[in-house]
Amino acid sequence: MAVYKNLKKKAHSFIIKKDKSKWYQKIFPYFVYILIVLNVIAVILESVESIRELNKNLFRLFEIFSVIVFTIEYIVRVWVAEHEFINRTAFKARIKFIFSFFGMIDLFAILPFYLPMLIKFDLRFLRILRLMRLFRLFKIARYSKALKMVGTVLRNKKESLLLTLVVTLMLLLVASSLMYHIEHDSQPSAFPNILASFWWAVATLTTIGYGDIYPITGWGKFLSGIIALLGIGLVALPTGIIGSGFIEVIEKKKERSKFCPNCGKKYRVDTL
Repeated sequence: MAVYKNLKKKAHSFIIKKDKSKWYQKIFPYFVYILIVLNVIAVILESVESIRELNKNLFRLFEIFSVIVFTIEYIVRVWVAEHEFINRTAFKARIKFIFSFFGMIDLFAILPFYLPMLIKFDLRFLRILRLMRLFRLFKIARYSKALKMVGTVLRNKKESLLLTLVVTLMLLLVASSLMYHIEHDSQPSAFPNILASFWWAVATLTTIGYGDIYPITGWGKFLSGIIALLGIGLVALPTGIIGSGFIEVIEKKKERSKFCPNCGKKYRVDTL
């Protein structure tokens, strides 16, 4: 039993533990990072028919190797989950990990390989499953400090971003409804209903425009101009929120770096 617990602690230290003090503990994150990048490159190259046909066996072997590594990683993470969620029982900790964001990403990263072995799928659905291998790209977020910072910023600013999204949706709904009633009689094929007008409103509000659909009436052109101007501000708003969030996170990191992690005392200015 003691050997089993010790083995589990070592596995947790090797794969999950964040403060990796020994050199061999740092190898695995870099190995997985490189493997994920190579998988994304492989997915892109496989889309080129000439390369895919010429290196079919190589792609297949690399896929099998990658799935073996990711499967072992997933199983070990489930196994040692109690060391990650220390306030839960072993079973509850494993359930917590399986249904967590990264747990689902880890599962979706290997699922496309195993599903065709268990269930027969239509060829079109198999293509979608192959595309799902790009979920492996999201695994990088676990090892990248920059992506972790993005996640922190989005969590901190989620209320402001959600408010911006609600305001944008309200504006889109009002704009598409008005444009439908203004332009429908003049252009019944271009603005047949509010849903079709909604797509026009999205294209106009994001200021990219949509060449095949445009207003021809005076009121329609006036409304289109107002929406385009509002779109400039609405697109800039989330950018400003996220930008301020990054500044706040960076400032907090700088402030924390001024304190000793052992004693908690602030460093003297001349020692920084």
